[in-house]
Formats: sequence, C-alpha cells, structure tokens
Amino acid sequence: MRTLILIVIGLALAIALLRLAPPAWRTGAAVLFTLLWLAVAGWNLRTGLSHGYTLAQELPIHVPLFGVPVALAWALWWFARRGG
Repeated sequence: MRTLILIVIGLALAIALLRLAPPAWRTGAAVLFTLLWLAVAGWNLRTGLSHGYTLAQELPIHVPLFGVPVALAWALWWFARRGG
C-alpha cells in the first residue's frame, strides 16, 4: 500500500510541477523532478534495506516507484514541447 501511495504522490507532484512551470522552465522542472524523485526513491530504498529486506526484494518495487512518475513527467514535457 505504501508503494501505491508513493507512486500516486509522485504522479501528482509531476503533474503539478510540469503544469505550473512556465513554458521556458519546463525542461528544468522535469530534470528537477527527476532528481528529487530519485532522492525520494533512494530514501525509500534505504528504509526498506534497513528493515531487513534485500536489494533483490526491493528492486522490483522501486523500478515502478521511480519509473512511473518520472515517465509521466517526461511525457508531459514532451507533449507540452510539441504544443499539446
């Protein structure tokens, strides 16, 4: 459940950041979101590892936790860049 909550929070943050950023700053906003979300995913990975889970157990969880919000952020950037 925690993973789903974090993914939804990431999606909401990506949408908000890319929608609120001025058009000239959207590339920077996507890069900033990617770096910040990498830090969030890293913190969550560290937390899971500190609770006794192995990297092999945590990695399948963290690929979508990081990848889904970041993919959405870059998709929004791409659509905005195309004029959509």
